[in-house]
Amino acid sequence: MKFKINAILIAALAIIAPIQAQAHKETTHALEWSILHGLEYEIYAGVNIGGTAPIPLPSEIRKINGYNPMLNLAIGGNVTKWIDTAPKWGFSIGICFENKGMDTKSTVKNYGMEIIQDGSRIAGNWTGRVDTKYQASLITFPVLARWRPSSQWDFHLGPYIGVSLNHEFSGNVHDGYLREGDPTGEKVEFEGDASAPYEFNSDLRSFQYGLQGGASWRAFKHLALRANLSWGFNNIFKGSFKTVNFPLYPIYANLGFNYIF
Repeated sequence: MKFKINAILIAALAIIAPIQAQAHKETTHALEWSILHGLEYEIYAGVNIGGTAPIPLPSEIRKINGYNPMLNLAIGGNVTKWIDTAPKWGFSIGICFENKGMDTKSTVKNYGMEIIQDGSRIAGNWTGRVDTKYQASLITFPVLARWRPSSQWDFHLGPYIGVSLNHEFSGNVHDGYLREGDPTGEKVEFEGDASAPYEFNSDLRSFQYGLQGGASWRAFKHLALRANLSWGFNNIFKGSFKTVNFPLYPIYANLGFNYIF
């Protein structure tokens, strides 16, 4: 039996070894062809830190009481075409699977709100405390100009578009009151442990666009550290959504590493 097992292992190795050698040979040829044609491939991973923010901070938000950036992971890859032999100048296209999110606690006055109470929605102006959770999973497609002034440094800048796979904007209000309809409407108070939830998931856009830029520093032949900033240009809410009466823009820094082939 032992002889049969050894014979099977030897036969399997005899089959696998040429396949691995051929695969390695084909991979080497592909990379050599890419280098000759000015192409470079990289994959990257990192974390997004930031939030959705109004610019500038509106008068309705009186105080930020708490902020949690959450754990937002990002993983993606780029293909770069260098247009000179240095290489110094080029452009890249990429794809990234990423999460963006935050938890905030704030104190507001006359803040547009639509709460859920006893199964019904009540809209108006809220004064008091607001807890908010925003989270989105996206596929992002950046198109970047690249500048490599030295063998270690690489800078990039360009637009991106993002498509949301799922998203959430929800929270609760407490320690305050709601004026139904407008700032002079009927007063609904929430004191002590009383609170009311809200949820605007269906009012979020599925499409985002903006600008991103950053730099990477090559620590080793195939490994680089990266820092990146993305700034969304469109409101995360749909144009038809009027409850929150100021736009919120996704602004996130990404810190991580690249692997360059």
